[in-house]
Amino acid sequence: MAIRHRLIKASPDTVWAVLADGNKYADWVVGTSSSRPVRGAWPRVGAAIEYEIRLGPVRLTNETVVRRCQGGTALELEAKAGILGTARIAVEVRTWGDHALVIVDEHPLQGAGGTLHNAGIEALIQLRHRPMLARLARLCEDQEGRPAQAAPPAAAPAAPGSDGGAHA
Repeated sequence: MAIRHRLIKASPDTVWAVLADGNKYADWVVGTSSSRPVRGAWPRVGAAIEYEIRLGPVRLTNETVVRRCQGGTALELEAKAGILGTARIAVEVRTWGDHALVIVDEHPLQGAGGTLHNAGIEALIQLRHRPMLARLARLCEDQEGRPAQAAPPAAAPAAPGSDGGAHA
């Protein structure tokens, strides 16, 4: 499974406030250009946001649905990606001293993504999570007026136990 974690130098409440705002989804999720709630009260179970992906002149619109929500600590989403299928994205927020430890676990569920799921796909998901968590950290730390911590370069392996490394 593609699991990655990051220590965000903001309170868990601040991190949750960003996650709980369906309009901010595109601000931290890599690949999305816009988002907006379309059904239910985000992030309640069953609520959905619509998001857009732009590839040059092509615009693709899809939906992400909340499948599980434990206010302040856990948000599990099912992201729909057309013919690629769906993916489960679980975001956990843990208190870590004065900060938040955010753990993201993503894997394909259905469709082509689920059928073709392999170590290569896992590696691509991991590469996407690094900038995604960096964006989330920037949003949260800026909201609290704290300097964002730079992510290590993508080519450099993360040291065990570092805030940008894979969670085992």
